[in-house]
Amino acid sequence: MNKQRIKKDLQKDLHNEVYDQTEEGIYFPRHGIIATGEYFDRVNDGEWTRTKNLITKEGLLDVLNTYFIASKAKPAGFYLALFNGAAAPASNWKASNFATAANEITSLTEGYTSATRPAFTPIQANEDTYIENLASTARVVFATASQVNVTGTALLTNSARGGTSGVLISAAKYAAARTFQNEDTFDIGYRFALA
Repeated sequence: MNKQRIKKDLQKDLHNEVYDQTEEGIYFPRHGIIATGEYFDRVNDGEWTRTKNLITKEGLLDVLNTYFIASKAKPAGFYLALFNGAAAPASNWKASNFATAANEITSLTEGYTSATRPAFTPIQANEDTYIENLASTARVVFATASQVNVTGTALLTNSARGGTSGVLISAAKYAAARTFQNEDTFDIGYRFALA
């Protein structure tokens, strides 16, 4: 089966909702393909924790269109965003509504000190069928007069904190909020896989 045919079939399956949203990721039963992702994080150089993510419909369409359509430009970069909302990510979340739906942390004085969302810089996939940034995770430093709670992380194509353009690839809500004091550090990793 050629790339154009696979692209059309997967886009048709997405449009017609012929896929299963499972705990492992988005499964396309007609093709035997699953798209998965997970976030890794640690506070102050402590132990790493893992959180499975939800790959949004907008994100999956962007991945398919970027890979299978030669004329579609690849995004200039990918960026990690932190949020503190109570809502669980939903497949219909988009970059245009993410900052509001998730309550993205945008304050430089009661949040992390970077002027932009930290960059996701993955290594190239080789024999493995995933990309990740665990060799060079993103690190943020918190500034706060008391404490900052982080309930989740997301991956977007726009570096602007609170920005509404671009694409929301995925998001994950932590089982328990991460709580930060002034000058605490937070390392964030992400892995995206197709199997």
